[in-house]
Amino acid sequence: MLALRLARGARPAVQARRLAVAAASAGTGFLLLSSLGQAAALPAGAGSSAVRLLWCALPLAASVQLAVAAARADHGTAPRQNLYAAGCGPARLALLAAASTVLSCLLGGVAAALVFLLLRGDLGIPAVPGAEQALGAGVPLPFPAVLTLLTVVPAAAGAATALALRPRPAPAERRDRDAGHDPAVPWSAGRDPYTPGTALRELPWGVALLTAGLALGSYAGPAATPGGGPPLPGRPDGIPPGAVAGWALVAVGLVTALPGLTQLAGRLLAAGRPGALRLLAGRFLQAEAERIGRPLGVLCAVATGVLAADRLYGGPGPAAVASFGPLLALGAALVVACVALTVVITALESRAERAGTTEALRHAGAPAALLRRAAVLRAVVMAAVVAPVSWAVATLATLPLLA
Repeated sequence: MLALRLARGARPAVQARRLAVAAASAGTGFLLLSSLGQAAALPAGAGSSAVRLLWCALPLAASVQLAVAAARADHGTAPRQNLYAAGCGPARLALLAAASTVLSCLLGGVAAALVFLLLRGDLGIPAVPGAEQALGAGVPLPFPAVLTLLTVVPAAAGAATALALRPRPAPAERRDRDAGHDPAVPWSAGRDPYTPGTALRELPWGVALLTAGLALGSYAGPAATPGGGPPLPGRPDGIPPGAVAGWALVAVGLVTALPGLTQLAGRLLAAGRPGALRLLAGRFLQAEAERIGRPLGVLCAVATGVLAADRLYGGPGPAAVASFGPLLALGAALVVACVALTVVITALESRAERAGTTEALRHAGAPAALLRRAAVLRAVVMAAVVAPVSWAVATLATLPLLA
């Protein structure tokens, strides 16, 4: 009840984020129900239906990532004195955020079920053309299976939100506890606060995973497809498992490497004798590498997939959509939208947390135009990192398939 009251009294920006989470949950739920309808209509193709259901893990992961980013950016999850007075500590605030996420996802699941039943013709109106094959129209669906699939997204998003927002000690507190350091002596005394952290140390691991994924994909892709051509676009079961494993390693490598690349870009931007503009942009990039690096890595992986599909199948036109099928095109659009919204929400959250630093710089005499130019420079630098990496990885991944 408290989560519902907090959701009703939230600001418009928070409500917009929750509506985006509900829309993502509705899209994922619709894809899951479509897989169930196809499996019920074609019981002989159980293997193909299972693989099609497994492919729904991609939009599910993108929806969960969006839900976690929206919950983290929600200022209602931050500690409040009035909620503390009501007995809501940090742990209960995390549970309240998870409950709000579950409510948003349940709303999306109900909308997905209504649209799915409407298109199948189960609500008293004729089914849409092609619903017999795409949605299993005319075939009864088991209610427990429908209910189970509709609870997958709320359960996954709620668990991920509670895990991501669980209370944990600050880094300084963990160092004090583990090493017996005196809290009165600051750890930053005599050292650069922007020294390379875990982000830069993870860069070699990301590059290694990326290289292994490209090697595995180039070895398994052409060998397992007839005639050495690219995997079949309209049938997910036509893609060899080795190619899927290679693409998965490539995606994990990009997500692991992008925080290090972000921090490295910030260090290079602030290297030498920088002016105020380069110094501000570079320092902010180094400080935000851990926060914005992983969403940018997911965005880079999705952009790589889009570029690879463009090279293999000739672009996102009507012919390509007809080749892939409407449901696969819907899933791809859902993943792209969720990843882009996650990056935007993370950037806005980072901007909100820098409000104190920005205000201090303004009090120190920094002009507002300088801060705006620094933000634009950071965006340009990250675009200059993500775009070439996505193009290079997509080119290397598709070269063996096009040879």
